[in-house]
Amino acid sequence: MDENSVFFRVDRILGMTGVPRNEAKKWIAAGRVAVDGVPTRNPGAKARPDQVTLDGRPVAAEPEVYVMIHKPQGVVTATEDKKFPTVADLLPEKYRKRKIGPVGRLDRDVTGLVIMTTDGELAHRLISPKWKAEKTYRAQCEGHLGQQDVAAFAQGMRLSDFTARPARLEILAADDRTSTALVTLTEGKFHQVKRMFAACGHPLTALTRIRIGCVRLDEALAPGECRALTRDEIDGLKALTGLK
Repeated sequence: MDENSVFFRVDRILGMTGVPRNEAKKWIAAGRVAVDGVPTRNPGAKARPDQVTLDGRPVAAEPEVYVMIHKPQGVVTATEDKKFPTVADLLPEKYRKRKIGPVGRLDRDVTGLVIMTTDGELAHRLISPKWKAEKTYRAQCEGHLGQQDVAAFAQGMRLSDFTARPARLEILAADDRTSTALVTLTEGKFHQVKRMFAACGHPLTALTRIRIGCVRLDEALAPGECRALTRDEIDGLKALTGLK
């Protein structure tokens, strides 16, 4: 559905641009906001985002924001942190003003794909085991991975506090010292991938998330860079989680 075909309250449309609610209400009360060229002083008036102007200029509101970030090492997957830089710090200012949050978490030393969105329902479903949204990681570990490790991942793995669901392990390269593999799972408990490799006797040396559902990390993004998701990517995530 075209976002501009949906009606919202005028004050909410202004909020979609990052304007604080009390500021938006002041602008509306002052007659600076118009719908289809007609000034309105009613913050609850309904309109489409493309109908609303401020001082005669389109507000360019985005009803929901969907962004992918290539998270570098040392950055925490949060919107605020007193000690470390956050993924929110990597966003353009227009997105940081919104109530945007990360979909799930990556450890501070893990790199790769982080999706951030203002769409709380989609975020909830993508991390819920019910919807089984696959996450794929590229892992480097100590030692020689073999078919016994592929089988251990595939049958589900008993860890100290829970049993991990079956996961796919695809070995890309292996020698006596190190191995590289892709691992795909449908859950993401605390340190889960690290713990699964450690349980097989292969401590991780590097981990990068490269996929969530239909969305793959854009190879054109350098660590620390971000871009908005495409319409196809957004639609694919919604279809995966029963929202479309």
